[in-house]
Amino acid sequence: MLLTYDGTFEGMLTAVFMMYEEKIDDLQLVLANQPQASLFMTSEEVFSDATKAARVWDGIAKKGGKRVQQLMYKVFLSELPERESLLISFLKAFFSSQGTVAKNPAHPLTARMLQIQKMIGREKHRMDAFIRFMQTKEGWYVATVAPDFNVLPLNVAHFKARYADQQWLIYDVKRNYGFYYNEQTVEEVQLEQALAPNLSERLTTLYLSEEELQFQTLWQSYFQHTNIASRKNTKLHLRHVPKRYWKYLTEKQPVIKK
Repeated sequence: MLLTYDGTFEGMLTAVFMMYEEKIDDLQLVLANQPQASLFMTSEEVFSDATKAARVWDGIAKKGGKRVQQLMYKVFLSELPERESLLISFLKAFFSSQGTVAKNPAHPLTARMLQIQKMIGREKHRMDAFIRFMQTKEGWYVATVAPDFNVLPLNVAHFKARYADQQWLIYDVKRNYGFYYNEQTVEEVQLEQALAPNLSERLTTLYLSEEELQFQTLWQSYFQHTNIASRKNTKLHLRHVPKRYWKYLTEKQPVIKK
């Protein structure tokens, strides 16, 4: 049976609840806007249900604890094409084994889950390290990102603790959503679809404070003058700072001209 869902973690858990409630043996879960794999397969739309999702989530905690919950959530955030089928297969094995499959790293399903979790953890830590905030004219701080995986929800706690006395917005322009912190609480926000792709350019040309522009110019100048050409090791540099992350670094950007 084919179930379509809204792409949320709650929706995925709701589908798992339906799988057990309706005794669905052969379940395929796909995004609502994804083409059906077969014209002859019965399909049904899943509507996210917080109560049903919570029952599955509590069941996972009861048999595997927070460790397995975190493992599942991180695999879901990977957005890999296999994530739905992998999570469904893993949960079937997890519940049928009373949670013991999660303790066996040699099991093919568990091994793949752990591999993806490692990938997600690496991307999360790189975002913690490479995200750069820019001060706006209003005095709060904005950073735009486009990570390979959907790790922004994992970064929020780090930045809330580190910049607790500042108002900030971290926005994922690739997925068109972000998190805004008002010095007390964090809330998820979403811009109009047309604004997100050009957000970085708009910030630079329209919204940055005079102090921010001066700081960027000074930092770029400092970086250029302290960089010793004779000691340049591009291979080592790329190993620690892959090129796809350069777009977040002030020193890698062209000097802003007023």
